[in-house]
Amino acid sequence: MKLNKILLAAGLSTLSLNSFAAAFQLSEHSASGLGRAFAGDAAIAENASVVARNPALMSQFSENQLSVVGTYIVPDVSLTGESAPVYSSAAGLDDDSIAPEAFVPATYFVMPIDDKFAVGFGLFSNFGLATEFDEDYAAGQLAGKTKIVTINFNSSVSYKLNDRLTVAGGLNVIYADATITRHLGDFSNALAANGINVPADTLAVDLEGDDYGYGYNLGVAYDIDENSRFGFHYRSKVDITFDGTYTNELPLIPSVFPNGQAGESQPGTVNIELPAIAEFSGSHKLDDKWGLHYSVMWTHWSSFERLEAYVPSQEDPIFEKEENFSDSFRYAIGTDYQLNAKVKLRAGIAYDETPTDSQLLSISIPDTNRLWLSAGANYLLDDSSSIDLGLSIVRGQDRTFTEADDAGGEWEFSSEGNAFILAAQYNYAF
Repeated sequence: MKLNKILLAAGLSTLSLNSFAAAFQLSEHSASGLGRAFAGDAAIAENASVVARNPALMSQFSENQLSVVGTYIVPDVSLTGESAPVYSSAAGLDDDSIAPEAFVPATYFVMPIDDKFAVGFGLFSNFGLATEFDEDYAAGQLAGKTKIVTINFNSSVSYKLNDRLTVAGGLNVIYADATITRHLGDFSNALAANGINVPADTLAVDLEGDDYGYGYNLGVAYDIDENSRFGFHYRSKVDITFDGTYTNELPLIPSVFPNGQAGESQPGTVNIELPAIAEFSGSHKLDDKWGLHYSVMWTHWSSFERLEAYVPSQEDPIFEKEENFSDSFRYAIGTDYQLNAKVKLRAGIAYDETPTDSQLLSISIPDTNRLWLSAGANYLLDDSSSIDLGLSIVRGQDRTFTEADDAGGEWEFSSEGNAFILAAQYNYAF
């Protein structure tokens, strides 16, 4: 078996879990939504961030609206080694911080045209995050650096059919950039036993690529009366082909590394699908102080069945892996309370399902079901501007699983995954 294919497969197998599992389906579009755990976001028209969650709500504004958002994510994801192949040790697998902190910005603008039409623009992200392991990590062939960034350039238009019903549609242009690196890790010990001395931090996989993809979104908002509204939003799938480079630092030893490249690069391609998303929300003003909001979000992860990678020198994929994802749901309920003329308080709770197959977990942040506990507030600065603050504590389930590499080694891990999320937002009407 060709060693560089073994390591390429191990590296690519984490791309799907790290970048495209529900845990990294970024819901963090606004600080106002974060304060309610994003409950009711497809039915609440508080600021211009409606562009991301339901552009049909743009019809609720009579003035231009601008919102600028910054979200800071602090993951707390750790691994404990339970067992390792004979050439390594379980103690070398322990890592108390495998996910770096991340900043997620967003900007939105809504402009009413007349009493029927409104247009909106948004710059935000629906998918992305990263994991990083040391270059000499024991299971280096399973995990190194995995990073993906997606940016959604969204333009939408809404049309108010009557006093109760509004429809909307939009175009999404997605830019995606990905980097994957892997190293030999303790597999170098097995090679040393056979007289081949290659350092543990030898670069075994280096994949970098980017691409643009295109999709659409549709929205509906229906006012039951002046105190209650339902909203529905659908965002289509987007196909991404990461075209870039593939290289490694494996030495040119044909008997051991038949495809070792010694740092030379060649083109590489990975095809993925960002899944479709649909959300239904309800929002109800109970009285002059209290509001009740809820949402159900569905993500079409079952369309992601396998992952394949290609290089020009081969007709067949250099890597092919079954993923067997399932569709997932996110449930949220929240409330807000108008404390006084300037301050509104928010709180919410959400349950976020994982789409992954329990038999196909990876150490690049093994995905799990998550519970969100959120709180936030809005402060009115003056008649035309306000600020929002939101925070969430995300608790994931602990898991123990075994991951096998294509070289025949089996690694057993226990994992814990939690996060703290803080967001701030400025809104301006003019």
